[in-house]
Amino acid sequence: MSTPQRIVITGAAGFMGRNLSLRLRELGHAEIVAVTRETPAQALQQALASADFVFHLAGVNRPQDPAEFASGNAGFTARLCELLVASGRRTPVAFASSTQAALDNAYGASKREAEEALLAYGHDSGAAVYVLRLTNVFGKWARPNYNSAVATFCHNVARGLPITVNDPAAPLKLLYIDDVVDALVRLLEGTTPAGRVEPGPVYDTTVGELAQTVRGFADSRGSLMTDRVGTGLTRALYSTYVSCLPPESFAYEVPRHGDARGVFVEMLKTPDCGQFSYFTAHPGVTRGGHYHHSKTEKFLVIKGTARFGFRHVDTQQTHELVTRGGEVRIVETVPGWTHDITNIGDEELIVMLWANEVFDRARPDTIAMKVQP
Repeated sequence: MSTPQRIVITGAAGFMGRNLSLRLRELGHAEIVAVTRETPAQALQQALASADFVFHLAGVNRPQDPAEFASGNAGFTARLCELLVASGRRTPVAFASSTQAALDNAYGASKREAEEALLAYGHDSGAAVYVLRLTNVFGKWARPNYNSAVATFCHNVARGLPITVNDPAAPLKLLYIDDVVDALVRLLEGTTPAGRVEPGPVYDTTVGELAQTVRGFADSRGSLMTDRVGTGLTRALYSTYVSCLPPESFAYEVPRHGDARGVFVEMLKTPDCGQFSYFTAHPGVTRGGHYHHSKTEKFLVIKGTARFGFRHVDTQQTHELVTRGGEVRIVETVPGWTHDITNIGDEELIVMLWANEVFDRARPDTIAMKVQP
């Protein structure tokens, strides 16, 4: 299949539609036709008549009248298939179905009927039809207080509002929107076999664990202890939580400790990868004057000129070096060497600092000893 030029997205105004539309535009797809609830019948017909690929994301999942399941899911999909057949083209279709299609309920039945209609269209026309059975998709722009516990928890916690957990042990399977979008975009390559498509990794958790994680994100602004937000489910949840922050909460204050030497500010702490901070020093001021048995640190001078002094606490060997802001030179402290930092310039010294462990007042591993005895 050649690269689709004209892509139609049903449900384009919804959570998944907005995320997919954005990704397609990023990839350079210029002709994206958005179909929403307000799209007139004639416009829908015209869009499908010239479509090279259809992402069928529209659906009804929380109607006021259960009869809307049949009309909004099965009925609309049947109409979509009729229009595609009438176009005389073999237009590929990717369908956002649900894992509930395997269940015996009104919503699941309507999704199952929609799947069957699309698969019949694919069989009769020879078009590729892809079915993605989704479960609890979450991510940026998901609608809170609708059908996503993640969206609701993130939205409420980000605003200091309560969340309700009826059964903390209730299992929960989650799909991240970026993974779903990745799976959808790959279908445009035409190399994926038609039929059932895995929409991405499914994360298993519980409602209680979800609530605890999201609350932890909010608490981290006070404790400075961030969760392991770089991979997997926690990464996706953290991204979703931050996307729910109102603009007035984009920034927050952290503690600032000042004395005659300058200031010291802790920025971020991690469970197992240390902490980040920065400090300042006035001209002529020396900071440090201690050694560590196990703790190590990395210093980066952002502004000013610093002299780092070192002395081995056993052999008394000494070492000295000078580094300046803009040199992007990392200086490491070494266990068993006492060290200090002196501002030898005529402007304020600003230094970024990473320590490989979070400071523990009970076990500080920081022993006072001057470099120059």
